[in-house]
Amino acid sequence: MIKAVVGANWGDEGKGKITDMLAQKADIIVRFQGGANAGHTIVNNYGKFALHTLPSGVFYDHTTSIIGNGVALNIPVLKKEVDDITSKGVPMPKILISDRAQMVMPYHILFDQYEEERLGGRSFGSTKSGIAPFYSDKYAKTGFQVNELFHEETLREKLKNTCEVKNVLLEHLYHKPLLDPETLFEELMTWREMVAPFVCDVSAYLWKALKEGKEILLEGQLGSMKDPDHGIYPMVTSSSTLAGYGAVGAGVPPYEIKEIITVTKAYSSAVGAGAFVSELFGDEAEELRRRGGDGGEYGATTGRPRRVGWYDCVASRYGCRIQGTTDVAFTVLDVLGYLDEIPVCVAYDIDGEITTEFPTTGLLEKARPVYETLPGWKCEIRGIRKYEDLPENCRKYIEFIEEKIGFPITMISNGPGRDDIIYREK
Repeated sequence: MIKAVVGANWGDEGKGKITDMLAQKADIIVRFQGGANAGHTIVNNYGKFALHTLPSGVFYDHTTSIIGNGVALNIPVLKKEVDDITSKGVPMPKILISDRAQMVMPYHILFDQYEEERLGGRSFGSTKSGIAPFYSDKYAKTGFQVNELFHEETLREKLKNTCEVKNVLLEHLYHKPLLDPETLFEELMTWREMVAPFVCDVSAYLWKALKEGKEILLEGQLGSMKDPDHGIYPMVTSSSTLAGYGAVGAGVPPYEIKEIITVTKAYSSAVGAGAFVSELFGDEAEELRRRGGDGGEYGATTGRPRRVGWYDCVASRYGCRIQGTTDVAFTVLDVLGYLDEIPVCVAYDIDGEITTEFPTTGLLEKARPVYETLPGWKCEIRGIRKYEDLPENCRKYIEFIEEKIGFPITMISNGPGRDDIIYREK
């Protein structure tokens, strides 16, 4: 059976912790899309970790961690991550890499930086990890798959052709140093050494695992609002962030995905540019940011201060619907314990019209939040393990949001640790 863990919002919902927790009972965890441009923060017995490419199940010795074909694979980043976790006492995880996964090339990162520089104030708020240039090449059919590392002659030829095209842009558009195919080839040979022990036909491996009744967990990156088709285009990422893409990005049958756990925070946060209707500013935002998450609301990859806001039921209802949600995991609820009252965005006002449907980007830019305010619970809720032991106002907050989004909240995270979780019946 396959379960997918995905985000309902702008990313940074706390998926890493939920995956880490569910991985306890899983056999295989698969990253199926995205690259090292966003991270998952995990706190467990080994310490605190920010993972960018490795699936969040790598801390268990019974699991296999897979990089699927849909991932934008930055090989040196993956190697550094493996070295980092093993240096902190984590046993070497069992890793498999799809031979069809494509590689983030050194020039993808350069082009990402150069384009953001060129755009200046019109930039997309990229993490400069090479993701947009990578996916541009992938769909222009000029990318490089991992299996190509093992065919030196054709690799050399392809690098030569690629550099010819890229160098025109470097010389005439960006006015930057040119690429040398031989230097790139030598670098790719070092990458081959790094990944050679792990490369395999992942879809065949997963097919066999399904036949054997293994439990597989698909781990998504970012959230619904960052999907290039259904998100706040163009301020989106370059790969689909939806559970439906898990079948493609991992190479598994779509009918095998039985549970879709969609993660949403008890308030809103986002890294990067784009419409964010319930966003807070000034002291109110700074206070929530400082108290938020584990150690504050700062990006796991970039360290950038996250934009924060009140919970947005309109965005979350849409985000859960588009994911095909079966269960909602509600995270960082403990953070809100300092508030006397908590506003919740229940609708949008667009040019005087009130709507609870999530609109396209042009209308979203005009949207103003319509709030309902709920009383806070004004106490610490970490350590509570049973839903009925939560303060009444806290339960009312959860149930109010559950009713507004229309999907069952079955997991509530009330702290950063692996055991800070409350399970709730549907």
